[in-house]
Amino acid sequence: MAHIIVVGNEKGGAGKSTVSMHVASALARMGHKVSALDLDLRQKTFGRYSENRAKFIEKSGLDLPSPRYHDLPEVDQDQLKPGENVYDRRLSAAVAELETDSDFIIIDCPGSHTRLSQVAHSLADTLITPLNDSFIDFDLLAHIDSDGKKILGPSVYSEMVWNARQLRAQAGLKAIDWIVVRNRMGAQQMVNKKKMGEAIDNLAKRIGFRVAPGFNERVIFRELFPRGLTLLDLKDIGVKGLNISNIAARQELRDLIKALKLPGVEVTF
Repeated sequence: MAHIIVVGNEKGGAGKSTVSMHVASALARMGHKVSALDLDLRQKTFGRYSENRAKFIEKSGLDLPSPRYHDLPEVDQDQLKPGENVYDRRLSAAVAELETDSDFIIIDCPGSHTRLSQVAHSLADTLITPLNDSFIDFDLLAHIDSDGKKILGPSVYSEMVWNARQLRAQAGLKAIDWIVVRNRMGAQQMVNKKKMGEAIDNLAKRIGFRVAPGFNERVIFRELFPRGLTLLDLKDIGVKGLNISNIAARQELRDLIKALKLPGVEVTF
Protein backbone atom coordinates (compact mmCIF):
# COMPACT_ATOMS: atom_id res chain seq x y z
CA MET A 1 0.00 0.00 0.00
CA ALA A 2 1.23 3.45 -0.88
CA HIS A 3 1.97 6.05 1.78
CA ILE A 4 -0.22 9.08 1.02
CA ILE A 5 1.29 12.53 1.48
CA VAL A 6 -1.16 15.43 1.31
CA VAL A 7 0.12 18.99 0.97
CA GLY A 8 -2.61 21.29 2.19
CA ASN A 9 -3.32 24.82 3.34
CA GLU A 10 -6.47 26.78 2.55
CA LYS A 11 -4.50 29.97 1.93
CA GLY A 12 -2.89 30.59 -1.45
CA GLY A 13 0.74 31.57 -1.89
CA ALA A 14 2.11 29.44 0.94
CA GLY A 15 4.35 27.37 -1.35
CA LYS A 16 2.28 24.18 -1.54
CA SER A 17 3.12 23.34 -5.14
CA THR A 18 6.83 24.12 -4.69
CA VAL A 19 6.93 21.81 -1.68
CA SER A 20 4.91 19.15 -3.52
CA MET A 21 7.17 19.10 -6.57
CA HIS A 22 10.41 19.08 -4.60
CA VAL A 23 9.30 16.37 -2.17
CA ALA A 24 7.92 14.23 -5.03
CA SER A 25 11.04 14.62 -7.18
CA ALA A 26 13.37 14.03 -4.23
CA LEU A 27 11.60 10.75 -3.39
CA ALA A 28 11.75 9.69 -7.05
CA ARG A 29 15.45 10.51 -7.18
CA MET A 30 16.01 8.28 -4.15
CA GLY A 31 14.51 5.36 -6.04
CA HIS A 32 10.92 5.37 -4.81
CA LYS A 33 7.88 4.99 -7.07
CA VAL A 34 6.02 8.27 -6.72
CA SER A 35 2.64 9.21 -8.16
CA ALA A 36 1.23 12.74 -8.07
CA LEU A 37 -2.25 14.30 -8.10
CA ASP A 38 -3.24 17.96 -8.28
CA LEU A 39 -6.65 18.75 -6.78
CA ASP A 40 -6.65 22.40 -7.82
CA LEU A 41 -8.69 21.67 -10.94
CA ARG A 42 -8.58 25.32 -12.05
CA GLN A 43 -4.97 26.49 -11.63
CA LYS A 44 -3.19 23.10 -11.56
CA THR A 45 0.18 24.59 -10.61
CA PHE A 46 1.56 21.20 -9.57
CA GLY A 47 0.15 19.70 -12.75
CA ARG A 48 1.71 22.44 -14.87
CA TYR A 49 5.02 21.89 -13.08
CA SER A 50 4.84 18.21 -14.02
CA GLU A 51 3.89 18.96 -17.63
CA ASN A 52 6.78 21.40 -17.96
CA ARG A 53 9.13 18.74 -16.62
CA ALA A 54 7.91 16.12 -19.08
CA LYS A 55 8.38 18.52 -22.01
CA PHE A 56 11.87 19.49 -20.84
CA ILE A 57 12.90 15.84 -20.50
CA GLU A 58 11.61 15.05 -23.98
CA LYS A 59 13.33 18.06 -25.52
CA SER A 60 16.67 17.66 -23.71
CA GLY A 61 16.89 13.88 -23.85
CA LEU A 62 17.88 13.78 -20.19
CA ASP A 63 16.65 11.02 -17.91
CA LEU A 64 15.57 12.90 -14.81
CA PRO A 65 13.92 10.90 -12.01
CA SER A 66 10.34 12.14 -11.83
CA PRO A 67 7.01 11.49 -10.15
CA ARG A 68 4.29 10.09 -12.37
CA TYR A 69 1.62 12.74 -12.68
CA HIS A 70 -2.02 11.72 -13.15
CA ASP A 71 -5.22 13.67 -13.77
CA LEU A 72 -8.33 12.65 -11.87
CA PRO A 73 -10.41 10.22 -13.94
CA GLU A 74 -13.72 11.43 -15.31
CA VAL A 75 -16.82 9.74 -13.87
CA ASP A 76 -20.24 9.68 -15.49
CA GLN A 77 -23.21 10.53 -13.31
CA ASP A 78 -24.82 7.16 -14.05
CA GLN A 79 -21.83 5.43 -12.42
CA LEU A 80 -22.53 7.06 -9.05
CA LYS A 81 -24.37 5.40 -6.22
CA PRO A 82 -27.41 7.23 -4.80
CA GLY A 83 -26.18 10.24 -2.83
CA GLU A 84 -22.53 9.70 -3.81
CA ASN A 85 -20.48 12.81 -4.56
CA VAL A 86 -18.77 12.79 -7.96
CA TYR A 87 -15.56 14.29 -6.55
CA ASP A 88 -15.38 11.58 -3.88
CA ARG A 89 -15.58 8.94 -6.60
CA ARG A 90 -12.99 10.63 -8.83
CA LEU A 91 -10.44 10.91 -6.02
CA SER A 92 -11.04 7.43 -4.61
CA ALA A 93 -10.78 5.93 -8.10
CA ALA A 94 -7.47 7.71 -8.71
CA VAL A 95 -5.98 6.59 -5.40
CA ALA A 96 -7.21 3.00 -5.86
CA GLU A 97 -5.55 2.86 -9.28
CA LEU A 98 -2.23 4.29 -8.09
CA GLU A 99 -1.68 2.78 -4.66
CA THR A 100 -0.86 -0.76 -5.78
CA ASP A 101 2.08 0.41 -7.91
CA SER A 102 3.33 3.37 -5.86
CA ASP A 103 5.45 3.77 -2.77
CA PHE A 104 4.16 7.29 -2.27
CA ILE A 105 1.22 9.30 -3.61
CA ILE A 106 1.65 13.09 -3.36
CA ILE A 107 -1.62 15.03 -3.37
CA ASP A 108 -1.42 18.82 -3.79
CA CYS A 109 -4.57 20.56 -2.52
CA PRO A 110 -5.97 23.93 -3.66
CA GLY A 111 -5.60 27.09 -1.59
CA SER A 112 -9.28 27.07 -0.68
CA HIS A 113 -11.82 24.84 1.02
CA THR A 114 -13.20 22.30 -1.46
CA ARG A 115 -14.83 18.90 -1.24
CA LEU A 116 -11.78 17.31 -2.90
CA SER A 117 -9.43 18.90 -0.38
CA GLN A 118 -11.59 17.81 2.54
CA VAL A 119 -11.65 14.19 1.38
CA ALA A 120 -7.91 14.20 0.58
CA HIS A 121 -7.07 15.27 4.12
CA SER A 122 -8.91 12.23 5.48
CA LEU A 123 -6.72 10.02 3.24
CA ALA A 124 -3.43 11.50 4.48
CA ASP A 125 -0.89 9.34 6.23
CA THR A 126 1.36 12.42 6.26
CA LEU A 127 -0.06 15.94 6.05
CA ILE A 128 2.30 18.78 5.12
CA THR A 129 1.01 22.30 5.73
CA PRO A 130 3.36 24.98 4.34
CA LEU A 131 2.95 28.23 6.25
CA ASN A 132 4.45 31.61 5.48
CA ASP A 133 6.11 33.15 8.54
CA SER A 134 3.34 35.67 9.10
CA PHE A 135 0.52 36.05 11.59
CA ILE A 136 -1.77 36.61 8.61
CA ASP A 137 -1.10 33.01 7.57
CA PHE A 138 -1.06 31.78 11.17
CA ASP A 139 -4.65 32.99 11.52
CA LEU A 140 -5.70 30.08 9.32
CA LEU A 141 -4.51 27.69 12.04
CA ALA A 142 -5.60 29.57 15.14
CA HIS A 143 -6.91 32.88 16.42
CA ILE A 144 -4.47 34.76 18.61
CA ASP A 145 -4.61 37.83 20.85
CA SER A 146 -3.29 41.26 19.89
CA ASP A 147 0.08 40.60 21.56
CA GLY A 148 0.64 37.49 19.46
CA LYS A 149 1.09 35.36 22.56
CA LYS A 150 -2.21 33.89 23.75
CA ILE A 151 -4.00 31.42 21.49
CA LEU A 152 -7.74 32.05 21.64
CA GLY A 153 -8.83 28.95 19.73
CA PRO A 154 -8.36 26.87 16.58
CA SER A 155 -9.35 28.32 13.22
CA VAL A 156 -11.09 26.88 10.16
CA TYR A 157 -8.23 24.84 8.72
CA SER A 158 -7.29 23.24 12.05
CA GLU A 159 -10.92 22.28 12.51
CA MET A 160 -10.94 20.59 9.10
CA VAL A 161 -7.83 18.61 10.01
CA TRP A 162 -9.48 17.62 13.29
CA ASN A 163 -12.51 16.34 11.37
CA ALA A 164 -10.23 14.38 9.03
CA ARG A 165 -8.52 12.82 12.05
CA GLN A 166 -11.88 11.83 13.49
CA LEU A 167 -12.91 10.15 10.22
CA ARG A 168 -9.66 8.17 10.14
CA ALA A 169 -10.09 7.09 13.74
CA GLN A 170 -13.64 5.90 13.04
CA ALA A 171 -12.33 3.89 10.09
CA GLY A 172 -9.64 2.29 12.23
CA LEU A 173 -6.79 3.95 10.31
CA LYS A 174 -3.58 5.23 11.87
CA ALA A 175 -3.43 8.86 12.93
CA ILE A 176 -2.32 11.57 10.52
CA ASP A 177 1.26 12.72 11.01
CA TRP A 178 0.74 16.47 10.62
CA ILE A 179 3.78 18.64 9.89
CA VAL A 180 3.58 22.43 9.66
CA VAL A 181 6.42 23.69 7.46
CA ARG A 182 7.64 27.22 8.11
CA ASN A 183 8.37 28.89 4.77
CA ARG A 184 9.98 32.28 4.08
CA MET A 185 11.36 32.71 7.59
CA GLY A 186 14.31 34.86 6.58
CA ALA A 187 17.80 34.72 8.02
CA GLN A 188 17.59 37.49 10.60
CA GLN A 189 16.35 36.98 14.15
CA MET A 190 13.51 39.48 13.88
CA VAL A 191 10.87 40.06 16.57
CA ASN A 192 8.10 38.70 14.31
CA LYS A 193 10.09 35.54 13.60
CA LYS A 194 10.58 34.93 17.32
CA LYS A 195 6.92 35.56 18.13
CA MET A 196 5.81 33.28 15.28
CA GLY A 197 8.09 30.52 16.52
CA GLU A 198 6.70 30.74 20.03
CA ALA A 199 3.09 30.81 18.79
CA ILE A 200 3.57 27.82 16.48
CA ASP A 201 5.33 25.77 19.16
CA ASN A 202 2.53 26.58 21.59
CA LEU A 203 -0.16 25.61 19.09
CA ALA A 204 1.69 22.43 18.11
CA LYS A 205 1.38 21.16 21.67
CA ARG A 206 -2.31 22.02 21.82
CA ILE A 207 -3.58 20.52 18.57
CA GLY A 208 -0.89 17.97 17.77
CA PHE A 209 1.42 18.72 14.87
CA ARG A 210 5.16 18.73 14.34
CA VAL A 211 7.09 21.76 13.09
CA ALA A 212 9.66 21.54 10.29
CA PRO A 213 11.83 24.11 8.49
CA GLY A 214 10.82 24.95 4.94
CA PHE A 215 12.11 27.09 2.08
CA ASN A 216 13.18 30.70 2.22
CA GLU A 217 12.19 33.10 -0.54
CA ARG A 218 14.52 32.41 -3.49
CA VAL A 219 14.50 33.46 -7.13
CA ILE A 220 15.65 29.98 -8.17
CA PHE A 221 12.18 28.48 -7.60
CA ARG A 222 10.56 30.90 -10.05
CA GLU A 223 13.34 30.30 -12.57
CA LEU A 224 12.98 26.52 -12.47
CA PHE A 225 9.21 26.34 -12.92
CA PRO A 226 9.01 26.85 -16.74
CA ARG A 227 11.23 23.77 -17.19
CA GLY A 228 9.67 21.79 -14.38
CA LEU A 229 13.02 21.42 -12.66
CA THR A 230 13.97 21.21 -9.00
CA LEU A 231 17.10 22.04 -7.04
CA LEU A 232 18.26 18.43 -7.35
CA ASP A 233 18.32 18.64 -11.17
CA LEU A 234 20.82 21.49 -11.47
CA LYS A 235 23.93 19.32 -11.83
CA ASP A 236 22.15 17.03 -14.31
CA ILE A 237 21.43 19.95 -16.62
CA GLY A 238 25.01 21.15 -16.57
CA VAL A 239 25.13 23.66 -13.73
CA LYS A 240 28.63 22.94 -12.43
CA GLY A 241 29.08 25.56 -9.76
CA LEU A 242 26.11 26.15 -7.47
CA ASN A 243 25.94 29.59 -5.89
CA ILE A 244 25.50 30.07 -2.15
CA SER A 245 21.74 30.54 -2.44
CA ASN A 246 21.34 27.31 -4.43
CA ILE A 247 23.43 25.35 -1.95
CA ALA A 248 21.40 26.75 0.95
CA ALA A 249 18.13 25.88 -0.81
CA ARG A 250 19.34 22.33 -1.44
CA GLN A 251 20.15 21.99 2.25
CA GLU A 252 16.68 23.26 3.12
CA LEU A 253 15.19 20.50 0.98
CA ARG A 254 17.41 17.89 2.64
CA ASP A 255 16.37 19.12 6.09
CA LEU A 256 12.70 19.04 5.11
CA ILE A 257 12.82 15.47 3.80
CA LYS A 258 14.58 14.34 6.98
CA ALA A 259 12.03 16.12 9.16
CA LEU A 260 9.11 14.38 7.43
CA LYS A 261 10.33 10.99 8.74
CA LEU A 262 8.69 9.10 5.90
CA PRO A 263 8.71 5.29 6.12
CA GLY A 264 11.55 3.60 4.28
CA VAL A 265 13.19 6.90 3.25
CA GLU A 266 16.89 7.51 3.78
CA VAL A 267 18.07 10.85 2.50
CA THR A 268 20.83 10.21 -0.02
CA PHE A 269 21.32 13.57 -1.75
